[in-house]
Amino acid sequence: MRNEMEMLLKLQEIDYQLGELERSKDYLPDMVSNLEKEIHDTNNALKQTEEELKKQNLEKKHLELEVDSLNQELSKFQKQMRVIKTNREYDALTTEISNRKLKILENEDKILELMGSVDEFEEKLVELKKKKERVNTNNTAQLKTLKREIDSVGTKIKIKEDERRNVTVRIDKRLLATYERIKKGRGADVVVVVKKGACGACYKSLPPQRIQEIKMGNGIITCDSCGRILIWTGE
Repeated sequence: MRNEMEMLLKLQEIDYQLGELERSKDYLPDMVSNLEKEIHDTNNALKQTEEELKKQNLEKKHLELEVDSLNQELSKFQKQMRVIKTNREYDALTTEISNRKLKILENEDKILELMGSVDEFEEKLVELKKKKERVNTNNTAQLKTLKREIDSVGTKIKIKEDERRNVTVRIDKRLLATYERIKKGRGADVVVVVKKGACGACYKSLPPQRIQEIKMGNGIITCDSCGRILIWTGE
């Protein structure tokens, strides 16, 4: 019986490994998706920042050209002030000069704002380029590893299933049936070790006589509380 209980423990470990492999069919693709998304999002953020920086530089250049043009017009009007002959001409030129000066001031304020914004975007761009290099390098390496794991899951499951069959043929059919019934109802933990005089799964205290029976290992003894198979490995 003790040898069969050891086989049950081995079977339980194989079942746990099989469960992990089955679960990996779900979480490994999710991990791949998350890594690919991080690469995409980082590259996209870099692209958007480059486009915004280009847009702001173009706007800044446009305003600078407009200021140059306004200054030329202003200079022309100021020269005309020297040769005007009527108050009407004077008033008209004064209005044009005032409008040009106001527009120049507005554009220069916008240029200053854009210069600060451009500096911020250039700093952000430097950081994003570093992040892109880091993310692409790290995630690409992880993706290769994960994809190899995904490709090998089927083979690993087959190997573990073969191991399981080799173990089950060495276990008494009634004991195996008890194991399978408990596994169906309780999940992975079927065979549990007695710890500190209690069931290692539900922690229900065990009578001294029951502990002695478990130590002897002459039969299947289950926990009265959770129904799991109890074994003694020495506390």
